[in-house]
Amino acid sequence: MYIIAGLGNPGKEYEGTRHNVGFMVIDALSKKLGIEVSRLKFKSLMGEGHFKGEKVILLKPQTFMNLSGEALYDAVDFYKIPLENVIVVYDDKDLEVGKIRIRRKGSSGGHNGMNSIIYLLNSENFPRVRIGIGKPEDGDLVRHVLGRFSEEEKKVIDEAVERAAEAVIDIMENGIEHAMSRFNG
Repeated sequence: MYIIAGLGNPGKEYEGTRHNVGFMVIDALSKKLGIEVSRLKFKSLMGEGHFKGEKVILLKPQTFMNLSGEALYDAVDFYKIPLENVIVVYDDKDLEVGKIRIRRKGSSGGHNGMNSIIYLLNSENFPRVRIGIGKPEDGDLVRHVLGRFSEEEKKVIDEAVERAAEAVIDIMENGIEHAMSRFNG
């Protein structure tokens, strides 16, 4: 069984923002895996289905980014699954726009959503797929993460979202080492 959580902020005003690339990946996975993400459970929009005989839960926490851990904790506690089967997908300002980085475990890197998850799960030992959103040119991080991509960046991000969805599928199918060697470029 896998729980895949894409981080973002709920609401129309946040759709398409840099901070919501995790939600975008869940939407791509929803299409690829044929799992509708529409039920409200675990403080999240949730979908449940199967991939190659494994149960898969897709989550889009509705707690707002900084409280993402509340949603993920509820789901992990309910299903009692090992943390290595929890995959978190989120934006990373320290990676250039569209770059993907997969890690087996690690710190939050200053990402508030990840701080919340690590704190509530009491562990850094779960896989994550980070998607680069670039650094703010003017130093205003809040405006940057809540801002939208330029037309040029949007093309790059759309491709990155598809690659990140493929990376998550690769983790489930072939293991994290395989996905890291294939997608960490």
